[in-house]
Amino acid sequence: MATIKQEALTRAFKEILNTENFGSQGDIVDALKQQKFDNISQSKVSRMLSKFGAVRTRNARGDMVYCLPPELGMPTAKSPLKQLVLDIVHNNVMVIIRTSPGAAQLIARLLDSLGKKDGVLGTIAGDDTIFIAPSDITKIEEIREKVEALFENV
Repeated sequence: MATIKQEALTRAFKEILNTENFGSQGDIVDALKQQKFDNISQSKVSRMLSKFGAVRTRNARGDMVYCLPPELGMPTAKSPLKQLVLDIVHNNVMVIIRTSPGAAQLIARLLDSLGKKDGVLGTIAGDDTIFIAPSDITKIEEIREKVEALFENV
């Protein structure tokens, strides 16, 4: 029974975020309560936002709203992730990526999947900036090029 309720909550949560109309966690809580999910709290919504990788970004009207990222995978020419990366540089110690506002954590999740063999020890993401700790700073330009190749024409 709990699994069915959880699935229904997850489905309703994703549908709400896909409308791209909700700018606060409180708004999401209220929308879920209107759909008869009475035991929902702001902390539960916060955990769900994190679990599903939701990001705050501007919708078509220019409002800051929560939305779900597209399925994560390697960017392609048709991938919306490609358009979120604005610049990739390095300072001989770290690779720095500038993204559209709200997109850094989504892009960092993708980069974290690369790992040590691809030259990435780990990432730190803010709202619109990602720092990549390279596995070998003597190969930092090679690592920057490899990351840039993920986002051709950046």
